[in-house]
Amino acid sequence: MSATLSRGSLQPGQQKLAEKFTILNDRGIGMLTRVYNIKKACGDPKAKPSYLIDKNLESAVKFIVRKFPAVETRNNNQQLAQLQKEKSEILKNLALYYFTFVDVMEFKDHVCELLNTIDACQVFFDITVNFDLTKNYLDLVVTYTNLMMLLSRIEERKAIIGLYNYAHEMTHGSSDREYPRLGQMIVDYENPLKKMMEEFVPHGKSLSDALLSLQMVYPRRNLSADQWRNAQLLSLISAPSTMLNPAQSDTVSYLGFILCHGVLNSDQAALSLWKLALQSSTCLCLFRDEVFHIHKAAEDLFINIRGYNKRVNDIKECKEQALSHAGLMHRERRKFLRSALKELATVLSDQPGLLGPKALFVFMALSFARDEIIWLLRHADNIQKKSTDDFIDKHIAELIFYMEELRAHVRKYGPVMQRYYVQYLSGFDAVVLNELVQNLSVCPEDESIIMSSFVNTMTSLGVKQGIQPNTACHSYYRNIINNKQFLIETVVDNTVQSILFFYSRAFEKMFQQCLELPSQSRHSISFPLLCTHFMSCTHELCPEERHHIGDRSLSLCNMFLDEMAKQARNLITDICTEQCTLSDQLLPKHCAKTISQAVNKKSKKQTGKKGEPEREKPGVESMRKNRLLVTNLDKLHTALSELCFSINYVPNMVIWEHTFTPREYLTSHLEIRFTKSIVGMTMYNQATQEIAKPSELLTSVRAYMTVLQSIENYVQIDITRVFNNVLLQQTQHLDSHGEPTITSLYTNWYLETLLRQVSNGHIAYFPAMKAFVNLPTENELTFNAEEYSDISEMRSLSELLGPYGMKFLSESLMWHISSQVAELKKLVVDNVEVLTQMRTSFDKPGEMAALFKKLSSVDSVLKRMTIIGVILSFRSLAQEALRDVLSCHIPFLVSSVEDFKDHIPRETDMKVAMNVYELSSAAGLPCEIDPALVVALSSQKSENISPEEEYKIACLLMVFVAVSMPTLASNVMSQYSPAIEGHCNNIHCLAKAINQIAAALFTIHKGSIEDRLKEFLALASSSLLKIGQETDKTTTRNRESVYLLLDMIVQESPFLTMDLLESCFPYVLLRNAYHAVYKQSVPSST
Repeated sequence: MSATLSRGSLQPGQQKLAEKFTILNDRGIGMLTRVYNIKKACGDPKAKPSYLIDKNLESAVKFIVRKFPAVETRNNNQQLAQLQKEKSEILKNLALYYFTFVDVMEFKDHVCELLNTIDACQVFFDITVNFDLTKNYLDLVVTYTNLMMLLSRIEERKAIIGLYNYAHEMTHGSSDREYPRLGQMIVDYENPLKKMMEEFVPHGKSLSDALLSLQMVYPRRNLSADQWRNAQLLSLISAPSTMLNPAQSDTVSYLGFILCHGVLNSDQAALSLWKLALQSSTCLCLFRDEVFHIHKAAEDLFINIRGYNKRVNDIKECKEQALSHAGLMHRERRKFLRSALKELATVLSDQPGLLGPKALFVFMALSFARDEIIWLLRHADNIQKKSTDDFIDKHIAELIFYMEELRAHVRKYGPVMQRYYVQYLSGFDAVVLNELVQNLSVCPEDESIIMSSFVNTMTSLGVKQGIQPNTACHSYYRNIINNKQFLIETVVDNTVQSILFFYSRAFEKMFQQCLELPSQSRHSISFPLLCTHFMSCTHELCPEERHHIGDRSLSLCNMFLDEMAKQARNLITDICTEQCTLSDQLLPKHCAKTISQAVNKKSKKQTGKKGEPEREKPGVESMRKNRLLVTNLDKLHTALSELCFSINYVPNMVIWEHTFTPREYLTSHLEIRFTKSIVGMTMYNQATQEIAKPSELLTSVRAYMTVLQSIENYVQIDITRVFNNVLLQQTQHLDSHGEPTITSLYTNWYLETLLRQVSNGHIAYFPAMKAFVNLPTENELTFNAEEYSDISEMRSLSELLGPYGMKFLSESLMWHISSQVAELKKLVVDNVEVLTQMRTSFDKPGEMAALFKKLSSVDSVLKRMTIIGVILSFRSLAQEALRDVLSCHIPFLVSSVEDFKDHIPRETDMKVAMNVYELSSAAGLPCEIDPALVVALSSQKSENISPEEEYKIACLLMVFVAVSMPTLASNVMSQYSPAIEGHCNNIHCLAKAINQIAAALFTIHKGSIEDRLKEFLALASSSLLKIGQETDKTTTRNRESVYLLLDMIVQESPFLTMDLLESCFPYVLLRNAYHAVYKQSVPSST
């Protein structure tokens, strides 16, 4: 020991022990962090320094380790040759590792110097007298010991230090100046505990005094849960010194008495404390997730010391005690703390003013809970007994949750606590301190001045002004009072479970167990909240780990919130499924059986036969005879409310400058699931072309939406935004993920399945029913067309698809029409000369008959026009349904649009008129000229055909249709049915096709729609009048039914009148035709 450390020359008051303790403890944690990261890097093949696994350097590394710490470079040129090539890179890449070990050595020197100073000054340590000083002293001993033990666990330490020094020797011609001492330290601390036992022999008195002062504190912290409960531990405030005792008291007691083991044989109190520490744990924490097994370590040390057989037996007894009872004891403690912290959090949330007088009480609760969680983590990964039940705690989330709640209270109401203690200091402590100062019998003058200054400052202290004097003695107290908030932050941050970051597997398992247990899911938010604390475990001496911990914190928080949202989404989906099933029971299709049973009930009783069991009516599930009866729906709602409480607990959380919003996770998952559910509920089967009826899908969607709306009762989310995002996407062809929507599915089904069967003659359009109906055929269809196309179904379809979806449906229909028109134009071009002659010869019957025989593809023209008419009839149904739906939702807007359409002046420019028609069509209103059809036909590209030719082809197309109509009379299926107000082969749809196609074509080619329709009517009338003179019954079998087409065309057209028809075709023929078809439809009565 140097002369400056002699007892005579040292003045304890000038040694600044408190400052040195603070600095060294902080630096010790920093060194532990750096050494820990080196150990982890060396244990990971990916992060390990490449020189340690390089095959070329393998022999050199073995040689260096074998000779360590000696340095021999002259006689081993062959083994060190490769090292010579890479010396500069080794110096560069291993410098951080090497100088970390140098820093450890310097830290050791400073600690040893301080310990020697303490012994020389004969500092008195007693936790109940000078709490801060004693605590910092014990913390430093523990940190120092842990550091040296952790250092000894780095297996590659000799290789790293040796490699660096050899590279330094080869580069600079000499070893690094720190190497001799560093190498010797590494060798000395091969067995760190044994070395430190020898090292602490001179410090035994100070250390034993500090440890023995714990005998009034430590046993109280290690009582059983029943003893805590009987003593009402967390409902009373004990002496302040017992509230802020060291965080790792097990480590202090165990390591302290190991280092000064001599006192164990001489002092019974010391032995009792040591045995208590051995009985409460099987392993202790060195740093983060690095632990060591205390019983084996102590036994290995004492077994070689003479006279310590009793201590070895004590260790074995304590080990058995710890293995058999420690797990159960700590489990019961956690159980007690859960209820205690819950009560405490509830009271403080209602009366936050109690945080002032009960602050130490809160900190003690947080400290106890933290210690129990750390104990569980430490031992769950290092279980030494077969039974693991005591080390699996499915309710740990609840304890963490209440810790977070208390922490939030302290942060929120920090000013309340600060105000209370400022007033307490001036109103109580100042008075007591003044009495003590006055009663001091012997007090040096300088100390008397300081004490008087304390009293005066505290007496004059007010809430608003704080403490402002600048003298040295006042600055100490100013830090205590004005930085009370800092003290609060420090104590609270010490209670966060940042250590959980290093037990990631256990941490994730706790989270999964929390979600699996419905009663614990309300506390699942505590796991993402813990991620906000992980950055606090970093240290400024090891900045390189900030990115790793930050990124891992972000990924963990993201995973937890995502899993919580998924769990909530699954529960909501299950509830929706149940509700959809209940809604399905109310569909009209299910009432037929009930009505049938009611009608037949009386007759069944008379026959005496046992009838079928009565079907349960909807609503039976709501009738309860016993309150204890819990249905599946009840369980789902309970689980959902618990989980939603957790999701709604905090609006957002910040981690490493990233903000997480739990509710947005739920919203996102609900949008995705709602989208998939809507598409899934269509039950579309591409193979069989089956699909759900629109009305049934609408019922299911509404039931789904009702459940989703109820989520707003649990979580503060905007469910309307979910509806808007999802349902608007469903009105488009593809959603935001490129997946098909209900719009594309239904559009495809109606076009490819229903309308294709109409074209094949299996389905007919019945104007009287405003629906498509199946016709009796040999091969029955797999679906009933009426159930998909009547008014209620089309309205349901309009509700589902909305105006955007119906517009897409219309555009798809128009695309099919345009393809048919393109084919019709080709047929016209093939017959252009004949049609041109027929157009001018309609008043010459003989010539017309001869020309007609020259026409080709007459049936094809009529068939394609009929298909166009069918498609337009379906579109008319869809438009009418859309108008009805919009009239319910937006009646005032629809009436305004209708007013626009009805009052377009005749002289209005066609482009302006078409804009109005487009608006009207989007609202489902019928228009004289269909804008969608105009757009579809305008998009047809004509190659090498002039506009005049196009116009001529359009005119001749109308001529072709007009002169072909008489051939319909020979078709058996052309008979008109008054019951359906149409023909079974759908030729009644020609009326709509002719009018709409003519209006669109002559709008495009800027011709007169009225003149061209008059021409068509003249040609058609002339052609049909000729078949009245035919005598062949086969040719004229349905002549009257075909006559009615002229009336239908005029009735459908906004451009033709009955007067015009009368001038071309005698009305008496129409009247007789109607009479004939009605008479033919009524069976003759006998």
